Amino acid sequence: MFKLTSKLINYLSMAWSYVRLNFFAQMEYKAAFWSQVIGMILNNCVWIVFWSVFFTRFDNLGGWTVKDVLTVWSISAGGYGLAYSICGNALGLASLISNGRLDAWMLYPRALLSHLLIGRMSATAFGDILFALIVYVFFVRPDLPHFLWFCALTISAAVVFVGFSILTSCLSFFLGNADALAENGRFALVTFSTYPASIFQGALKLLLFTVIPAGFVSYLPVEALRELSVEKTLMCFAGSLSVLVVGVVVFYWGLRRYESGNLMEMRG
Repeated sequence: MFKLTSKLINYLSMAWSYVRLNFFAQMEYKAAFWSQVIGMILNNCVWIVFWSVFFTRFDNLGGWTVKDVLTVWSISAGGYGLAYSICGNALGLASLISNGRLDAWMLYPRALLSHLLIGRMSATAFGDILFALIVYVFFVRPDLPHFLWFCALTISAAVVFVGFSILTSCLSFFLGNADALAENGRFALVTFSTYPASIFQGALKLLLFTVIPAGFVSYLPVEALRELSVEKTLMCFAGSLSVLVVGVVVFYWGLRRYESGNLMEMRG
């Protein structure tokens, strides 16, 4: 137990060092960084305007109010931003695999996947995080317990995004260049995560808790947040960790089929 705790602390320390280094690297080009951040916030605001207009004409959508929709957007954007501001390489993992560019990461005396994921940061992901905080704090106006619950559920959503990105990227081990498929899978998860779950019924709802696990980003977290339900929150974390575990298992299974690109690559 002590050894496991020590390893976890060691990994978190390394992850924090990577986040700092990646952030400082982004800040070398401040104008480019902030333009991407602001661009992402404006992009997300377009959808908030759309839903705001919608709810001026209708009181609710399948029992969901405007606050529920703002909450689901906040959790989805916050989870997405948190996931890829830390694990930015998850966005390009399919390409790294298909181009045989894992070699450089295999030389480090660290677990391959966990080290590889934190090697890069997405600048636009910061825009998602800021957007999520602004919308949730200023429009939903939660009290302290709801805000703390929201932060926990955002972490759970981030785990779903990372796990699903790993899983879809692993198609490159079996199909060759599956970059487009992985990207489409990620877009599908984002799209289904930002609509009120009450409009999906039957087999489609089952699909959202299995093939495209958007239910663990939108439906369950909103229910858990409404009721401050410990049980539903634990179900969110159980679902998100399941997605991550499946992704990790498939990655190391697929790694046996990996073919090096024989590329020379230098990393600072």
